[in-house]
Amino acid sequence: MSNYGFIKEIDASFEDATELVTQELKKEGFGVLTTIDMHDKLNEKLGINFKKYRILGACNPPLAHQAVSAEENIGLLLPCNVIVYENGDKSTVGVMKPSVAMSMVENDQLRPIAGQVEEKLKRVFDAI
Repeated sequence: MSNYGFIKEIDASFEDATELVTQELKKEGFGVLTTIDMHDKLNEKLGINFKKYRILGACNPPLAHQAVSAEENIGLLLPCNVIVYENGDKSTVGVMKPSVAMSMVENDQLRPIAGQVEEKLKRVFDAI
């Protein structure tokens, strides 16, 4: 586990892991706003055949609204990124820790919001 995210390997294909992550995010009120397919983009832009690797930009609208209301420029750190990548016949899933990302912002109003988001994302992570 890294200090800025929750990371684990799961016994699932890349496609199944991506679907599982999306379903668990939905249960906690998150939608996936953006999907960056690193495999496709690195192949397209650099001609590199990279492993399957996706970055999902997850957002919980009520909590995002609270965060932007407390700190207008916090959009620089939104949405919450979740990664899924192939690891042999298994997959690795990583979920950012909002408390770490928000710690660089000097705004006490953000701490409890980041805590709520992190609790939800940790439940997503634990359910996977």
